[in-house]
Amino acid sequence: MDKDKIMGESKGFCYGRRLKNSGNNSQRARAQSSSPSPITLKQPARGKRALLCCISYKKNKFELKGTIHDMKNMRDLLLHHFHFPLDSILILAEKDAYLEPTRKNIEDGFQWLMRGIQPGDSLLFYFSGHGLRQRGLHGDEIDGFDETICPLDFETNGMIFDNYINQTIVKPLIEGVTLHAIVDSCHSGTVLDLPLVYNMNTGKWDDNGESKGTSGGKAICFSACEDYQQAADTSAFSPEKNTTGAMTCTFIKAVKAAVTNKRKISYREILQQMQESLKRDDHVGSCAGARLRRVFTRKILQDPLLSSSQEFDANTEFKL
Repeated sequence: MDKDKIMGESKGFCYGRRLKNSGNNSQRARAQSSSPSPITLKQPARGKRALLCCISYKKNKFELKGTIHDMKNMRDLLLHHFHFPLDSILILAEKDAYLEPTRKNIEDGFQWLMRGIQPGDSLLFYFSGHGLRQRGLHGDEIDGFDETICPLDFETNGMIFDNYINQTIVKPLIEGVTLHAIVDSCHSGTVLDLPLVYNMNTGKWDDNGESKGTSGGKAICFSACEDYQQAADTSAFSPEKNTTGAMTCTFIKAVKAAVTNKRKISYREILQQMQESLKRDDHVGSCAGARLRRVFTRKILQDPLLSSSQEFDANTEFKL
């Protein structure tokens, strides 16, 4: 395969990069969140609902080319294969028809996703964009790092930390409610701070050292890579040669193939197919950091993860 066609950008920044005003801007965020938002006026649907956050960081030095395709592909998957009603999907993206994926709008989106949840509800959070890891401030991480997602305005209004994500969309889950998260960003392995990680070799769940749980519900997360790894933005996996998130593309291909062949697909099978697809293709990646605009010609080590708030049989059918 032509190297120009598999050129991939990392969906995170170069290791060691520190961003001014990106750590803890809670006071500024609180001030912003006091103003009304169209999201708070949108009534969430009963049954199925989804929050899709896709960020390109347009005209920035770390712009991503694939996230708009990720959004369209994930939206179509939800509409046509999992039968989500159109009005049950809230999309934050840098397109005229949508609200921008700013920190405030994403946080409001979390509140919308969780508002009035009832037993039987199926929730989805999808994120395609940059992710970072920073030295932990609370001593609650085994590796000493907090994982984050980067809103459109993260350089001025800060990142969204794993602790906040857990407190906002994991801890409030009541019995009978299931949240699925699909996070396509660098360092996203434990970005929901879920206590269990599935081990493909043993077929068992490994304790992640997190004591955080739900309020009786279940949270399941597919992540693009381990906490210490980067995730690719590439055209290597798209038949149309559109740039996409490598994880998103391989996830959707696995699910669609099963649906097309009228067969069920399990959580384990999805994870296995993603891992195998990513290992088959070598990538040439460019680091998206501002200081180091270098190209590294090596295989991107990207191992998708499956994590959960509780043990379950990973061979059960994947459903949304």
